[in-house]
Amino acid sequence: MRKIILLTGLLFGFAISSQAQELGVRFGNVTGGDAAIDAVFSAGDFSRIHANLSFGDGIVGVDALWDFLYRPFEAEGETFFWYVGAGPFLGIGDDFSLGAVGEIGVEYQFSGAPLALGLDWRPWFRIIDETDFTVEGFGLNLRYVFGN
Repeated sequence: MRKIILLTGLLFGFAISSQAQELGVRFGNVTGGDAAIDAVFSAGDFSRIHANLSFGDGIVGVDALWDFLYRPFEAEGETFFWYVGAGPFLGIGDDFSLGAVGEIGVEYQFSGAPLALGLDWRPWFRIIDETDFTVEGFGLNLRYVFGN
């Protein structure tokens, strides 16, 4: 339990010190349960790193996806876009798991309020501890947008 708390503190401190552009929560199927701390780090105009830290079922899960953004509609301060991405996931706990996850989603950033609301789907392929594939990774993201 102490290891989980220490790992959580380190990852949360990393998220804050690295100037996350968005920070919030994700509800849905993730590596370590049904909820996660959700962060987005800009990697340019059309790409970003989308990271999750989740807890549950005796597992701490870490997902790190590289997303490519598509912005078909932009108005004053409001943005609606969709994104696709992929990256690794890691589960640390009683069992160790490692694999790859894909992502496709839509997101809306509100004008007048520093909030982003998104829906995504994450199929994943686990390679280590067991080998399996699942398509049940639907999620709802609610994040605070810094500097907006």
